[in-house]
Amino acid sequence: QVHLVESGGGSVQPGGSLRLTCTASGRTFDPSFMAWFRSTPRNDRDFLAAVSWYTDSTYFAEDAKGRFTISKDKSKNQVYLQIDNLKPEDTAVYYCNGRVGATILYPWGQGTRVTVAT
Repeated sequence: QVHLVESGGGSVQPGGSLRLTCTASGRTFDPSFMAWFRSTPRNDRDFLAAVSWYTDSTYFAEDAKGRFTISKDKSKNQVYLQIDNLKPEDTAVYYCNGRVGATILYPWGQGTRVTVAT
């Protein structure tokens, strides 16, 4: 079974930056894409960005274009989300997961909390 661990969250002031890390483990880890999501007040998760595991292709939700950058390090089974110019509305718990189309591939991790406030 694949195990996902998100890290790098914290409390930052508006305008700051964070780099979140997702580390995957497990013998069956072989995603088509790895993606980042964040929690919503509706208690679900909004898609933010995805990166192909085998190419350099990246995809972003419309709201995530410009301030979010996704990258990966296959040698470490890690995926990163750089968030710049953080805004209070970015406050959420951030999660990663494998994704094929709309299908989520692995059990959710615990996420990493980002709080943006003065």
